[in-house]
Order: sequence, then structure tokens, then C-alpha cells
Amino acid sequence: MKVLKFGGTSVGSAVNIKKVQEIVSGQSTDVVVVVSALGGITDKIVNAAKMAALGSDFYQDELEAIRERHFDVVTELFERPSGVMEEIGPLLQELEQVMMGVTLVNELTPKTMDRLLGMGERLSSLIISRYFGCELKDASGFILTDSQFGKATVDFAKTNAQIKSCFEQFHGVAIVPGFVAKNKAGEYTTLGRGGSDYTAAIIAAALDVDSLEIWTDVDGFMTADPKVIRKAYTIPVLSYTEAMELSNFGAKVIYPPTILPVYKKGIPVHIKNTLRPEADGTLITQSVANGRERPIKGISSISRIALLTVQGIGMVGVAGISMRLFTALAKEKINVILISQASSENTISIAIEEHSAEVAEEAIRKEFAHEIASDQINKVVVENNLSIVAIVGENMKHSTGIAGKLFTTIGRNGINVSAIAQGASEYNISWVVRNEDLRKTLNVVHESFFLSENVELNIFLIGVGLVGSHLLAQIARQHERLLNENHLNLKITGIANSRKMVFDRDGIDVANFKNLLSESEKMSKVSEFISEMISMNMYNSVFVDCTASGEIARQYHRILDANVSVVTANKIAASSEYENYALLKKTAKQKGVKFLFETNVGAGLPIINTLNDLVNSGDKVLRIEAVLSGTLNFIFNTLSDKIPFSKAVRMAKDAGYSEPDPRIDLSGVDVVRKLLILARESGYRIDKDDVRINSFIPEHYFEGSTDDFWAKLPELDQSFESRRKELSGKGMKWRFVASFEEGHAEVGLLEIGQQHPFYDLEGSNNLIIYRTERYNEFPMLIKGYGAGADVTAAGVFADIIKVSNI
Repeated sequence: MKVLKFGGTSVGSAVNIKKVQEIVSGQSTDVVVVVSALGGITDKIVNAAKMAALGSDFYQDELEAIRERHFDVVTELFERPSGVMEEIGPLLQELEQVMMGVTLVNELTPKTMDRLLGMGERLSSLIISRYFGCELKDASGFILTDSQFGKATVDFAKTNAQIKSCFEQFHGVAIVPGFVAKNKAGEYTTLGRGGSDYTAAIIAAALDVDSLEIWTDVDGFMTADPKVIRKAYTIPVLSYTEAMELSNFGAKVIYPPTILPVYKKGIPVHIKNTLRPEADGTLITQSVANGRERPIKGISSISRIALLTVQGIGMVGVAGISMRLFTALAKEKINVILISQASSENTISIAIEEHSAEVAEEAIRKEFAHEIASDQINKVVVENNLSIVAIVGENMKHSTGIAGKLFTTIGRNGINVSAIAQGASEYNISWVVRNEDLRKTLNVVHESFFLSENVELNIFLIGVGLVGSHLLAQIARQHERLLNENHLNLKITGIANSRKMVFDRDGIDVANFKNLLSESEKMSKVSEFISEMISMNMYNSVFVDCTASGEIARQYHRILDANVSVVTANKIAASSEYENYALLKKTAKQKGVKFLFETNVGAGLPIINTLNDLVNSGDKVLRIEAVLSGTLNFIFNTLSDKIPFSKAVRMAKDAGYSEPDPRIDLSGVDVVRKLLILARESGYRIDKDDVRINSFIPEHYFEGSTDDFWAKLPELDQSFESRRKELSGKGMKWRFVASFEEGHAEVGLLEIGQQHPFYDLEGSNNLIIYRTERYNEFPMLIKGYGAGADVTAAGVFADIIKVSNI
């Protein structure tokens, strides 16, 4: 035998009732079907009762709506509805008469309310039993309770005996109204919240059935709220303990006390979806073997929470403080959801429903008035706008490091925890966060504990010129491979160019980003872009800077301080004043995020990453010698008797090798920045003024506008050509070289002979030579493309992927 329970949504319409019939008729055993009221009917009854108690005639409008709803369902279900309408007529008349009585006395007692509340189930069960053509068994005839109206207590000894007697000769299908019962005086009572589930569990336990199926409008227990986490999925199996823990902390699939009768009997509970009967649902059993790879089963949360903290040195070692605290709250019927107490005993924090906060504070101040007056208790504080989050899993007690991983992950994403609680059973860990951090917390934890198959990065990109557009194209090309092979989902959630910006929490279509930007009504402002990114408060956020803007670079500290990683092709921040560079590195470390700028030197070459590995492994950098400007190397490799200096510079600009203003490259400023970065990453404190620049172009060429520069540049062509011929005759080449040794830094144009590694550098290639304590006799050389939008974008791309490995 089975017991099946169908909720209000499951029987909310004629179409759904027909689906219920299909489900019931497909059973291969005797079935007891417990039904709730038609969806929304109970709320209408409550509204009507409240209006009636106020003496308002508007209750009649609600009654009319209730009548029409039932008549509509009957009309849709039956070819000849008149007979069923006659049967439900007396029940509707009873409902109207009770309401009229409430109006006359202007009073709505709990006893009357219980009689009214049960009318929805009595009506729905009658209609469904007639449609199914099966027996109707009235739960109020065999479930006996006390007279605590609103949440009556069941007399199980007598109820179980009456259930067994009622179903002794039963075979086939029986319909039972949920929620309703009677006391010894024959007066209607109700079973409180989750009453229909409770009815089903009571019957299932009394009859020792094979299973209890609770049919609702969801597929079962989810790993998290799917409205918040799109990647949440149905949990196939839970233990009773796990199911009750998840329900206690916000999972609204079942109400924990209602399954207590079947829990005691060890009867499995199956949660199924009426609208998707083919879905597997969630099976709840006595104990579940939970693999070590899944130490937690799910995450639940409760919003609109207040945290009340009582603190004082006078609480330490004093017996009865906790008892008095909870007694004072119990007198006000305030439910305590979470308790967190310092081991020193001088602080107790309790989480309660927000609407109870004022009453709770008043009750505690009254109870401890003497201690407050004498400063034994110096703080009674209420903090509102909070949420409780809980992770649940029986296997947590067998897995070390869960709490450490949990709070490290939360902290790294900038989420502040107000209170923590964990029971000795280790079935759950609960903590309190701000409401605005709830979505972020749920996503971070869901992903961190591998409840999500993929790691997701939320990318905010500013700058979609050559490098930025190449980056987007590379992300688009590699997206499927990264998702399938690396389980990494790169989601572009914000993009800005110099004119417009656009944001989308669900991800921006990369193929259409240009149209989205042009159609956007949001004008591009750096501070507003960053403010919007921070206010979106998304987990695993990465700010990507593909510009050369000093204004944007000055915002890095603000971004890192908001627990957002920074990946940048912009050299300005890492080559700014040493104090600012050090602050950025320190902030990133403190916040547990990344500040990555591999492409600041050598575009996509692994120059900085290799240097970091050397230093972090204990090696010491003794000397750096490098050709770091792909632009200058391209220019000097391109010079010939047919290509003058001015044309070579223009070609470098058109090819995307140079900075937007080529004078930055020609002045040596760009190389100085790169050398500063390498020296600093080697562990040396150095600033721009410490670098000697040997310029090869007269200073006045750098004055004025870029147009002025381009106009004057051909003046240098003849001088460079004559010097080039002379150099070529000696079998030498020009290379703009950066060097650092023993604190001395210098950049300048050198004449390089054929025996030097720099001589054979082609095109825009870079070459870096590291001489270290380990690599002294035979220095380390790194060589390759050092400029170009595509390779620079590839380097930025690589840094973005590194962020996912935090």
C-alpha cells in the first residue's frame, strides 16, 4: 500500500486534477490519496473571514469567488456537473453561514477559524473522489486531536487505532482531505502548517505502508534555490536528517515536523512533481551513503532575519543567563532560529525573524534590566536586513577542512559573516550574512563545494579596441572547449568602450556586443562602470582592463578592495609610484583575489610568471637584460633603403604594435615601465626616476600634439638612413635595450654585434635574459612575439584563466 499526497498546485485546476488521476491510476497497489484545498482557496477563506470579523460585506465577494472557482473546476471535469454541484452545495452553504455568524458577532475565534480553514480540503476531496469514482474517507472521522485550535496535537494512540479500523478492509483508491481533524467534542480542528503532509504521514505510519509520496510543483529538493542559482539541480537521495535540516533553513519542499511519523517508522518519502511525473524526484530514507566527493548535499537560506546580540562581562560564569534569555523570548512566542555563543561566555547572538526583533529586544531589556543598569551587560544590539545560510550533509562529519574551505571562499569574495553556528552532530554549518550578499554567498558556496559542475567567472571588460576585441573573439572561440574540457564558464557580464557601457547578469552575447553597446542608453564613465560592477555583487568577478588609461589604472585599489580580481594589459598601475604598486599587491593578497599583469611585459610571453616562479622558489635575480619593446624592434628591423624611419613608425602603429600614441614607445617611457615592473617583481624597490633613459630622438619631437609629431617625424629620415648604412657596413644592428643590475637601471639604443643573442631578433620579437643565482653561468632566455593585439589578448586570456584557479 502507498499513501500519495497532492498539494494545492497539484489540484489547482481541472487540468492538473486530470494529471493526478493519471498518476493514481498508474499505481500497481492500493492507494490512499490525501489532497489539499484547490490552490489559492485557503487564502481566499482567510481573507473573507478577516473581512467578516470587521463587519465588512466585502467578504461576500471572496465567497462568490470561492463558489465560482469550484463550479468552474466541476464544470470542466464532469460532463454532467449538476450532481456534484448539488453535493458541494451544502458545504458552500455551511461556509457562508459560518461567515455570516462571524459578521454578526464581529469576532473570529481560533475555533471558528479552524472550522473555516478546513472547508477547502473538504470541498476538494469531495470533487476529486467523485471524479475518480472512488471512496471518500473523512480524515476528521479518524484523526483525533486536543482542542488547541490552529495547531492541534494528535492523540496518536486513538488515531492510529481508528485509522487501522477505517482501512481494515480497504482495497483500491481512497481520497482523504488533508489538514482537518476533530477533537473529542466532535469540533473541527486543523493540524497547522504543512497539515496535509502531516495527514499523509500519520496515515502512512499507522498503516505501515511501503512508501509515502508527496506530489508538489517542484522536482524535489534542490541543491539550492533555483531562482537564485540557475545551476541548482535535484538531489536524488537524502537522509531524513538532511531533509529536515534543509527544510529548517528555508527549503520549502516539506515542513519538518510533518514527516516525523514516517521517520519513526523508517518509511521512505518520495518527493515528486505532479507537472513532471517522469522526473526522478528526491527519495528520503533513513540513511544515505554519501560519497566523500560530496560532503554537502545542499544549501538553504532564510531571508528577513534579525540578529540580536547580548554582550557583557557580567555574563561570564553566571549560571542561568541563557535560560533567562530564552525564557523571556519564549514568553513572547519568539522562535529562535540560530544561536551563536562566544566560548568566553560574554556574548550570545541569536537569529530571529525580523518582524519579532523589536518585541525581542524589549523582552530582553526587561528581563536583564538590573544587569544593564549595573553595566554587567553593556550591549543589547539588534542588526536587521540579514539572512541565514546553511550547508547540510551527513558526510561533513567524515570530511576534514569543510569549515576552513567554506569561510575562506566566502571571505575571498568579500562577504562578511556576522555569526556562525555548528552543532556537534556536524550535519550543518549555519552563518549569517547581509541580505545584499545572499545571492553571492549562495553562488560562491554552491560552486565551491562542487555542487556546480563548472567554475564560472564573471568578466567585466573595459576597452574593446584592438586588444579587447581580439580577447572577446578568443573567448568566443574557446568557450565550448573550456566548458567541456576544463569545466570553466567564462561569462561576460559587463563591457564598456569610450562611449557606452552595457551590463547583463546572465551574460552578454559576445557576437553581438557592438550592437548592444551602440544601443545602450548608459554613457560610459569609468567610476560608474566600476560602481555598477561592485553593486552587482557577483561572485568570482574579474575586472579586465584592455586600455592604456591612467584614469582606469587609478581605480584598481577600489576594485581590489571590493574583492574583485584585476587582470590588466595596462602598464600604468604596476609601473606607477612604488607605494601604489606595493599597495595594490598587498590589497590583492589581503582580499584573496588576483592582481595579474603578465602582458605588461612581452605581451603573451611568460616573462612575469617565470620571474615570479624563480623568486617564489627562493632564487635571487642578479641581472636583467632585455629587448622589451616589440614596437621599437619592429621599427629597427623594418628600416631599409626603401623604408625610411617615419614610414617604419607608421607601419608599427598600423600593425597595432605601438601604443595609441607612438611617442610613448619612441621616448623609451614604455620600456622604462616594463623594466620597472620586472625589477619590482624581482623584489627590488625602484621608481621611474631611478631609471636612466638614453634617448635617440631629440626632445622637441615629443612636444605638441600627435599631429604635430607625425608632421615633424620625416625630418629624421635622412639622419637615420645614413646611420643605418654605416651600422650595416659594420655588420651590426640597433636594439633598444633595458638593463638592471645591483639597483642600477638603464634603457637606451645600443649597437649590437652578431655574437649577441639580441642580434637575430626578428620582427617585433622580445628577448629577456635573466641571470640569477641558479642561472648564473648559463642565464635563462625567454624569446618570442612581444607585441601585437592577438598575442597580447592571448596573454590577458591566460591571466583570466589563472583567476579561476584561486
